[in-house]
Parts: sequence; structure tokens; C-alpha cells
Amino acid sequence: MSSQDIPEENLPAVQDTAHGALGVADEKHPFADPGLPPHEHRVQDIDERAAKRSERTVALLFTVSMLATIGFIASFVAIPVDKIVYIFPLGHIGALNLALGVTLGIALFAIGAGAVHWARTLMSDEELTDERHPIEAPPEVRTKVMDDFRQGAKESAIGRRKLIRNTMFGALTLVPLSGVVLLRDLGPLPEDKLRHTAWSRGKLLINQNTNEPMRPSDIITGSLTFAQPEGLDPHDHGFNNEIAKAALMIVRIQPDEIKDKRSLEWSHEGILAYSKICTHVGCPISLYEQQTHHALCPCHQSTFDLSDGAKVIFGPAGHALPQLRIGVNDEGYLEALGDFDEPVGPAFWERG
Repeated sequence: MSSQDIPEENLPAVQDTAHGALGVADEKHPFADPGLPPHEHRVQDIDERAAKRSERTVALLFTVSMLATIGFIASFVAIPVDKIVYIFPLGHIGALNLALGVTLGIALFAIGAGAVHWARTLMSDEELTDERHPIEAPPEVRTKVMDDFRQGAKESAIGRRKLIRNTMFGALTLVPLSGVVLLRDLGPLPEDKLRHTAWSRGKLLINQNTNEPMRPSDIITGSLTFAQPEGLDPHDHGFNNEIAKAALMIVRIQPDEIKDKRSLEWSHEGILAYSKICTHVGCPISLYEQQTHHALCPCHQSTFDLSDGAKVIFGPAGHALPQLRIGVNDEGYLEALGDFDEPVGPAFWERG
């Protein structure tokens, strides 16, 4: 049913839409202005049942958006990152990416489609003309703007169409949650993982160059050797994460040259084991001054005195290198006597 089938007396009253029209050209206005075409009423303007149908359609779209957003969050939580599915004709693709893309796309599309359908079927669609005016806004213009705003709010029927209003607010409230749950991809929560490494009591010190256990006789005074915990395999998936916390610098200093009492107690015959990870931004320390017992980070020149508890003597590092307590087992190999007593790496306390 169109507005042409409705008797004239049943149609809503409308304002003259040909405001400012000039039907006949003259010398001052050489081009005639026919004005706006006659306004044609929509079926929703003249049939409340049709308006209700449109209202339910819009509400349905907003509800679909809410359900899709809930599906997005559920997919993000429930589907493993490494799950692969076969979808014809796309082939093998990640199930999580597919689910996130589909659900988020539906959520956004449904909100947009609902808003468009609302505007095209229920909001006022009368075309209005307005004369051009200066850029500045005099008081009467500001008053007119506020009046127009209130009129537009009234014509939008947001106060009267409570079903649309409530479902729209629900959809707009849930969609931002999609971005909130994506914060999970910033990385897993550290929990207490940063406080522990692969070192534990009884684990042998393995030379990173030879991949063999180390004896005290293998460490020459004034030398620098790098070690890792027994059991780490470079081919394992989590090797890089573990070695980034557990890498060691092994140095041997004459016991009478070790200034820090605790460092001496935690050493074995002058053999000291310190974290290789700089406490500034986590670079691996690899430069050693034999005469001064200073270790230098090549990234930003943080310098640590290994003879004095690996304290910072220069550069931006925030605290000393953690020391690993070591000893010798029954077979004569160097072993750890526990884990580091403090977290390794940069700016741990700032990271929480």
C-alpha cells in the first residue's frame, strides 16, 4: 500500500516544501526554481501497523548485534589460538580468526543496518530548505538550532519507540566489549612467572658453547663463560622464553678480590654466576673487562662490577644483576643451589 492509495484527508499534514521557489524566470533571476517535489508519504507514516513492523525489524537487528558481540567474546575465550578448520573455498584457516571476523562483522553490520532502517522508515523524511546565512551564529540562530534539535529528537520517536531505544543502547553498550577483550593479545598475565626461572637446586650449569656440564677446572681466572640450565633444548617451543630469564655469565675472580660478602658466599672457589640479562632493557651482556672485573652492556653502556655484587657503577640500569648461588655435586660438576632470589631482567618492579 502506498500513500497514493490513501484518501487525502487521512494523510498527515505537511508544511509547504517549496519554500523560496521561483516558478517564473525574470531579469533578476534568469533561472526558474521549481522548488522541492511534492512530499510522498511512506506507508509507515500512514499505517501504525507498518510502523510497528519496522520498529520490530530495527529491534531485531540491534538484538542480532548484541548476540553477535556475545558470540565474539565467547569465541575469543573458548576457541584455541592454534585450532585450524577447513572452510570451502577458503581452505584451511584459523578457527579463531574466522569466528572473530564473522561475529564482529555481524555485530557492526546489524547496528548499521538497524540505524539505516530506522532512519528510512520511522524518522521524518521531509526535505527542508534553509536560506544561507553568515558563518557567525547570532543568538536567534542558536535558539533555532536548539529548537531544531528538540524537534529532531521528537521526530526520531526515540522517546516513544522504547523497544528501539533500549535495544540500540544494548547493542552500543556491548560492541565496545569486543575491543576490551582484545587486550588479552597484549600478552598473558605475568602472574608470578617473572619471579621464577628454569634454575632449581641440583640443575647442572651447561656451557652454551659446548653444551657440556661444567667443572670448576673449566673456568679460568679472568675468563667469561656463558651457561644455561640443564634440560633446556634450543629446539623446544619455549626455549627463547626460558633462556631469556635463565642465561648466566660465569666469571672466576680471586676470592680475595671479591668485595661483596654475600657474593663470595654464593660463589665456589671464586666462580661467580650472574644473570646475563641487563637490568635496563634486557640486552644480553657480553663484554667483560678482565682487569677491573666490569661487565658492560653493549646496548646502552650500563656497567656492573662483578667483584662487588654486580652493582651498577655506570649507565641507566636500575639495579644490580641477580646472582645465582652455585656449588659442586658429588661428580664434581657445577650445579645451582636454587633459583635466583630476585626477578631477572629490566624494570621488573615497574612492570608489577
